[in-house]
Amino acid sequence: MTQAMARRQAGRFSIRWDEDRARIARAQGHWVDATLADALERAACETPDRVLLVDGATRLDARTLHARARALAMALVGRMEPGSVVSFMLPNWHEAAIVYCGATLAGMVVNPILPSLRDHDLAFSLADAGSRIVFVPAIFRGHDYAAMLARVAAGMVDPPEIVVLRGVEDGADTFTQMLHAGDTACLPPRDPDAVRMVMYTSGTTGRPKGVLHTHNSIHALIGQIGRHWHVAPGDSFLVPSPISHIGGSIYAFEAPLLLGTRAVLMDQWDPQAALALMAAEGVTHMAGATPFLQHLLACARAAGDHLPALKFFVCGGASVPPALIEEARGWFARAVVTRVYGSTEVPVITVGAPDPADAAHAAATDGRPGIAEVRLGPGDEILARGPQMLAGYLHPEDEAGAFDADGFFRSGDQGCWVDGAWLVVSGRLKDLIIRNGENIAPKEIEDILLDHPGVREIAIVGVPDPRTGERACAVVVPREGHAVDVADLAALLTERGVARFKFPEQVVLRGALPRNEAGKVLKHVLRRELVAV
Repeated sequence: MTQAMARRQAGRFSIRWDEDRARIARAQGHWVDATLADALERAACETPDRVLLVDGATRLDARTLHARARALAMALVGRMEPGSVVSFMLPNWHEAAIVYCGATLAGMVVNPILPSLRDHDLAFSLADAGSRIVFVPAIFRGHDYAAMLARVAAGMVDPPEIVVLRGVEDGADTFTQMLHAGDTACLPPRDPDAVRMVMYTSGTTGRPKGVLHTHNSIHALIGQIGRHWHVAPGDSFLVPSPISHIGGSIYAFEAPLLLGTRAVLMDQWDPQAALALMAAEGVTHMAGATPFLQHLLACARAAGDHLPALKFFVCGGASVPPALIEEARGWFARAVVTRVYGSTEVPVITVGAPDPADAAHAAATDGRPGIAEVRLGPGDEILARGPQMLAGYLHPEDEAGAFDADGFFRSGDQGCWVDGAWLVVSGRLKDLIIRNGENIAPKEIEDILLDHPGVREIAIVGVPDPRTGERACAVVVPREGHAVDVADLAALLTERGVARFKFPEQVVLRGALPRNEAGKVLKHVLRRELVAV
């Protein structure tokens, strides 16, 4: 085993460790001997009245966030051992920052879960991560989360404690009660090289993988953003992207403390409301998938608003039309609008084209690498490594084939270089579908739909969609006497508790699926045929 593939214990978790690369990361200032908890304590002392988060009428300052996070941390330490997993399935609410920071103060590992998930996915994540406590809203967008958690917990061998926010549910503790419990437990020391987050990402195996990040991997990521995206103390990020994604979480929780910014939260995307918020709060930065930029640009044009305070818009997560970037840069004349590329495993692999003089590269490429080393492997696969990369997967067996011999992460994406330094993502070697910035693993859904009485064979592929980036198309070979449609498949997925964003939006019936000599379904053939229709 090479040093790059060596492992070491980091609290309760086993992580990949390369001593040489750790030494380099520290020497370059990407890794430090402090955590976000230290930054929170310092902010509460030095700038107690500085507003860190805006959530509707709530403006959370450093003093208040520290006090509430500390109270929660003591309650957590009184309930479980340091290093335990603290899950939260919350919308973009300020309470999520209290949970995130409270868990960090307590030496716990946070596990953000998308609020759009349902019983099937939720049960898997909680059990797989070994969650000891989970924070959920009582009701959000008409869905009863407390009831869902009760159902899920009833089917688990070792269920987590359930804490309900903005509501009261019998049999579940409430968030307010925890903050006023009056615990006096001692908070443990924090190790910056310890795991501080497990975040699930969809792969092509049909089973989501738990990505492990340390305090230092995220610190390196935030430092990169500050250096390349024109971020200055006092700037504001609009955060409509889910805080359960790596992007939303860093802009909402990390940047306010490490970069001196303010996070303006939106729990539901509404471009007209976003436009008003950006003007009212003087928003300087925003990041989001293609639909966010499309909708914002359309509303801004209709209102004749050029958002003069906007300095930087980062667009990624799915196919980004070059024309969209060009149009947005023309309308938001004072802002840099650029494509970027990254993943949960290696966030922000490219930093886009931060220089306003590089407008052509901002639209036509996915940008240049920042602190990550990037190279192309066999098949022009994009390989990346850097101080911001994952510390490993929750299950070491998931790492088989995920890294090359030099410790580069194998992205599964294909790319090429333009003008020597600019990366263009040209396609995907893996079948992941990215719809509205959400990852969909086709095999997971295919495995469920094969139980449908009308389905003999099925292959789900992503095809371009001008509204969502991609849409999931189910190519079905039906059983004799059956004619399956979108509603039929949706009914089974609903019954199984699958998140709605994973549902196929289109069904195409075929007599057979194209296969190679080994019997593997040729999805690239299906995709090409569907696009040509």
